[in-house]
Amino acid sequence: MRILLAPMEGLLDCVLRDVITRAGGIDECVTEFVRVSGSVLPGHTFERIAPEILTQSQTACGVPVKVQLLGSDPAMLAANAARLASYNPFGIDLNFGCPAKTVNRHRGGAVLLNEPELIYQIVKAVRDATPAQIPVTTKMRLGYEDKSPAIECAQAMESAGAQEVVVHARTKVEGYKPPAYWEHIALIRQAVKFNVVANGEIWTVDDLKRCLAISECTDVMLGRGIVANPGLALEAKTGQALSWEGLQPLFTVFWQQVKTHCYAKYQAGRLKQWLNYLRRHYPEAEQLFAQIRTLNTAEEIEQQYPALVLGPK
Repeated sequence: MRILLAPMEGLLDCVLRDVITRAGGIDECVTEFVRVSGSVLPGHTFERIAPEILTQSQTACGVPVKVQLLGSDPAMLAANAARLASYNPFGIDLNFGCPAKTVNRHRGGAVLLNEPELIYQIVKAVRDATPAQIPVTTKMRLGYEDKSPAIECAQAMESAGAQEVVVHARTKVEGYKPPAYWEHIALIRQAVKFNVVANGEIWTVDDLKRCLAISECTDVMLGRGIVANPGLALEAKTGQALSWEGLQPLFTVFWQQVKTHCYAKYQAGRLKQWLNYLRRHYPEAEQLFAQIRTLNTAEEIEQQYPALVLGPK
């Protein structure tokens, strides 16, 4: 079983990739999307979203990282993929699943599931522009408004040369509302030969096991569930849960990464954002979130909770 860490815009960035991969159990990661429109992006854009491409395409603890592209212009996506390939990333992923209204309105993400032929053109253009040793993979939802195009879209990706597809088991319209329709992933898996990875509504090890059984997949991708419980992947593989005490060293890493990668005005908010997810799994996080939610600067947090974010002296 491979466990992949999902890309989630505004949440699962390089900061949390570093932290969560240190918890163990993750086999590979995918970055937040790099938006491609009408130009070949400068190197610093790729480096900002995927700083791991400067360190052999790995997180600090050695977990490989793919870089995700989003757009609708096959030629421009191909040109940017070729530019990105100069960094020799672990892989290039293509986003056909983002449900954000702004993205869809500009003909990106999940709205492209209404256009299987365009999906084929995009994947083929990127595959043709990328050296053979760099995998090209895809991520999709079950559809935009309904699930009827799902199999055709997956087949288009496969025939265009994608190595595998991650399927989030909901449509764009269904968003993140439970349930996830894992049984529809099984239908896709039965219709294609390339690898299919299951994704969506996996919060516990029991969820993960049921997802694998219903989807008929061997691999999963985790998103919000592992943000709430950073030990979820390790627990799935070893049976060993990550306690609140065991999580404490990761807070120091998290804070170091926040101070490095986030503007000062967003640093306190990033800690609150993570705690807001953690309180779903850890009762201790509920109390800490309530105490920290009124603090607005990094200085206030470091003064009042130095052991949490700076580590023991």
